[in-house]
Amino acid sequence: MSNLTRRTLLSKLALAAAPALAKAEREEHTLIHVFLRGGADTLNLIVPHADDRYYKLRPSLAIPVREAIRLTDHYALHPALKPLESIFKEGRFGVVQSVGVDNTSGSHFECQDQMEHGDSMHDTPAGGGWLGRFLRLRATDKQSPLSAVAIGTALPESLRGAPAVSVLERLTDIAIKAPKSDSAPVVKALEALYGADVTLLGERGVETLDLFKRVSALQNKSDVPAHDAVYPEDPFGHGLREIARLIKAGLGLQVACIDLGGWDTHFFQGNATGQQAERIRTLAEGISALETDLKDHRSRYTMMITTEFGRRLYENASLGTDHGRGFAFLALGDRVKGGQILGSWPIQSDADLNLNTPGPGGLHLETDYRHVFSEVLRGSLGLSLPEQGRLFPGLVPKTVGLM
Repeated sequence: MSNLTRRTLLSKLALAAAPALAKAEREEHTLIHVFLRGGADTLNLIVPHADDRYYKLRPSLAIPVREAIRLTDHYALHPALKPLESIFKEGRFGVVQSVGVDNTSGSHFECQDQMEHGDSMHDTPAGGGWLGRFLRLRATDKQSPLSAVAIGTALPESLRGAPAVSVLERLTDIAIKAPKSDSAPVVKALEALYGADVTLLGERGVETLDLFKRVSALQNKSDVPAHDAVYPEDPFGHGLREIARLIKAGLGLQVACIDLGGWDTHFFQGNATGQQAERIRTLAEGISALETDLKDHRSRYTMMITTEFGRRLYENASLGTDHGRGFAFLALGDRVKGGQILGSWPIQSDADLNLNTPGPGGLHLETDYRHVFSEVLRGSLGLSLPEQGRLFPGLVPKTVGLM
């Protein structure tokens, strides 16, 4: 390891001179941010079974009443969301209807970018990602390299600007690569090297080595999920499994981001079966597995599920749905006021169908997504009102009632 310098080691790990790990352990709650990229048709996730216009406008795509899982007099779940029914009835799963961004472009990139940065079209951009800004506000809490984790291969814009972020697909990504997989000699040499260094770099080196030891110990433990949980054999299931391992290990995880793509269903969307139903099943089975795996740790996490915009109310000529506006925001956890679907059903007459108005049609935007995001942060990670003003400049607080 003659060419492996102290600085090279730290930079290659992308751990960004992170503050002390021990301090981060004071944070006992994790926010899991799931982004359904592609503009999910939440009208078929949270089904308005009591509205005849839904069936009239979607003759081939609507979820049949006999197959929908009834939640309230107005709404039901897509049958592939069956694993979430019990969580709703327990009061741990809630929905906010007609959430969205104030961007009428219908552009995936623009709406995702605006949402991940926590911006409004009418205010000066705050800079960085909304979760990155939040973690900067908490920088005095001494975050660790695992205070924020993005599952995947790229840093999401929502975490841009965070004091410390790890981007990984599996925990095995965090390891010291050594000959014959025997890292002990390397660790011993690095401990001697950094132990004599009283500079900031030396302090960070010791912290990084401590992280390696703890992750290594976690990797050496049995990787069998608790309570016979079975994660789907796909990237989303694998990612949730890694998040669950981090939560159970108590490594100071505050925010975990994971994407589930494939929601841009312009063609042959399907209804209770088909293209979108498979995406919904992947989502539900992954969440169900995590819920089972973390049965003994349910007070320690909150999950939020968002998308960049919803779809139009009516199906198109290709048996799909085009870009719309409002969508149903989902959240689950012990801190969620679940068992309810908040927000009005903002379609009062045929004139409100947005068939000929500028910009994408669909559900009217009733609740600015920033109100929901900030309330989730308040309820899960203790965002204060003064912090909210710094996190979402120009936003006048509005209580949603979700947390």
